[in-house]
Amino acid sequence: MKNPTSDTAKSLKTMRSYRLLAAAFIVLALCCGLYASAQNPYDKYYTDLPCNVEHVQPVVIPEYTISLTDFGGVGDGVTDNTEAFANALKHLKKQGGGHLIVPDGKWLTGPIKLISNLDLHLENNAVILGSTNKELYVQASDSLRDGSKKCYALIYGSKLENVSITGHGTIDGQGIWWRPIKQKKVDKDIWEEVLAMGGVQKPDGNSTKSFIWYPFNLKKEYNVPNIASDAITQEKMRPHLVNITDSKNILLENVHLLNSPKFHFVPTRIQNLIVDGVNIRCPHWAQNGDAMDPGNVQVALIVNCNISCGDDGICMKGGVGQKGVDAGPQRDFLITNDTVYRAHGGFVIGSEFSGGMQRLVVKDCRFEGTDIGCRFKSAPGRGGWCEDIYCYNIIMKDIRESAFLISSGYADRGAGVSATDSDNKDAFFPDWANITFRNITCIGSKQAVDIQGLKGKPVHNILFDQVTILGNKKGIKLEFAEDINFVNCQINPKPMPVEEYKKVKNILYNGKDPDAVD
Repeated sequence: MKNPTSDTAKSLKTMRSYRLLAAAFIVLALCCGLYASAQNPYDKYYTDLPCNVEHVQPVVIPEYTISLTDFGGVGDGVTDNTEAFANALKHLKKQGGGHLIVPDGKWLTGPIKLISNLDLHLENNAVILGSTNKELYVQASDSLRDGSKKCYALIYGSKLENVSITGHGTIDGQGIWWRPIKQKKVDKDIWEEVLAMGGVQKPDGNSTKSFIWYPFNLKKEYNVPNIASDAITQEKMRPHLVNITDSKNILLENVHLLNSPKFHFVPTRIQNLIVDGVNIRCPHWAQNGDAMDPGNVQVALIVNCNISCGDDGICMKGGVGQKGVDAGPQRDFLITNDTVYRAHGGFVIGSEFSGGMQRLVVKDCRFEGTDIGCRFKSAPGRGGWCEDIYCYNIIMKDIRESAFLISSGYADRGAGVSATDSDNKDAFFPDWANITFRNITCIGSKQAVDIQGLKGKPVHNILFDQVTILGNKKGIKLEFAEDINFVNCQINPKPMPVEEYKKVKNILYNGKDPDAVD
């Protein structure tokens, strides 16, 4: 007869073994889960790059959450919520940060000053609507170079850490109340609509038939005050939509940015910047309606964005003169899976980049209907250096001017005024070099390639590899250029698309010197 005590002991021993094994599996699963959660979700974008680009890191925000309505916010599109935003952010700052939820509704407000450790989260049907009371934006202590006042952006902050603006809601700057409009850029109906608002007209340059309209001295019924003594001065005071400076760990995710008075997103001197899934829209005639203009930013990812705007699309900036040098280079950028429709340029560098451009990778993007596909522009006094610039796997379609433009003679002009003459023209020359364009197709453009260097400062060391440009009216134009190599390219007209060239050296198109082809 078996000993029941012995059988029970064996059973208990077996159960203990199973429990230990189960516990081991649980610990292993937990460890794997923690390991997986510790992985950087952005690392997947950095595979097979042509140079070693430093990866961005996730932005972490405390879990504490409040709603704008907890602080008296009213989303009716009429009530001024400037104080509600200020009070909510003051409360969050005392708590060490957290999430400020902007619920569905239209939240009229003046400028919002951000804090560290903040997630400003806009629900799907939430709209932050910039107030038309321009007096709310005027800075009391800071001025432009000519002495006129500056204005705060609608959403702004400086010397911050860990800030995100997220959700599928909208930030609308109501730029029509701020922007000048050039008559030649709009149709008759729009021109008549703005004239009916009042405002001031001035000649567009030396023209007696084309004018610029300024939203100055608008009809009293609109209740939009002037903030300067004349239209030109007020035009210079136009604010950006979102402007963050001298900060670390900044994230924009999924939000819609609309109708800025000037540029839509201006991150300057930022370390670790992520722009993911952002949509930016304004009319194609919006003066200075840039989509995004990161300047002197170190380590950034711009991914899954969709843009249609009035000026440059994704524009790299690096400061003017010595200030740009002191701020350090724009470096370690990955720009991928982005689409730019109407814009002056799809991917742009300049005009100011004195701090330099280093390790910029643009890949798997689409530019459709832009004036220029890849637009690199600068001038003496604003230029800098380039290192490891790669643009590849790009589709362009219906480009209005040049598929590729590299220019060292760009003139920076405001609406209705002459080009700036304040830069030091004897220093900071553009050094366009070390740039690769690879596996790019453009269907439809006025000009294929336009490269314009300077005497004594030629554009040099540029590679076009497997570039196809069809449906273009003009071929390749080169001036003051050296060591420009086209390899495995198909560009009209054939067999030699290099049509205009002077002051050049070491130019090869598919292994041939343009002078050797009849």
